[in-house]
Amino acid sequence: MIDEAAMKAILGNNLRASRRDLLWKLDGLSEKQLRSPQTPTGLNLLGIVKHMAGVEIGYFGDTFGRPWPNHDEVITLEEFDNDPQADWFATETQTSTSIVDLYHRVWDFADETFASLPLDAIGAVPHWPADRNTVTLAQMMTHVLVDLTRHLGQADVIREAIDGQVGLNATNPNMPEDQNWDAYLAKLRRLADNA
Repeated sequence: MIDEAAMKAILGNNLRASRRDLLWKLDGLSEKQLRSPQTPTGLNLLGIVKHMAGVEIGYFGDTFGRPWPNHDEVITLEEFDNDPQADWFATETQTSTSIVDLYHRVWDFADETFASLPLDAIGAVPHWPADRNTVTLAQMMTHVLVDLTRHLGQADVIREAIDGQVGLNATNPNMPEDQNWDAYLAKLRRLADNA
């Protein structure tokens, strides 16, 4: 049976690796490329990072009685009341540097929650219905890891659409070497056309 310290390390290490991988998807792009909507619903790379900063603040802060000192850094209540998608894009006054810096500070804040509480610590998610808002730290670490990796997959696709960059992370592309992508795409199109 795995002990608590080992499980906490597994969850924490996977969260930290996924956070780094998400920020890697921003490397080398212009402010415009980071902000430009890439889907009909406006999904953009910088918005994913801003959203995840807010997610971690809420689930590893407010949920466990550790409020973030300045919620307005991410989104004000007025902004959210005016636009329920306001945490998914950078405002005119927010830069990619300021949002990445915020996310780094959120990592430290969340990691303090992991270090100071046991996995079975009880919290309450303020915005969830009362009949299911009681949670444990283990549940929240898993919940955020699932959310983060889902958005990391979206970032993979968005980044490839912007400039063709692909890969699992900065040190492991996890892609076949010497792949003839034109021939591969032609094969897939033929299979689709014949389906």
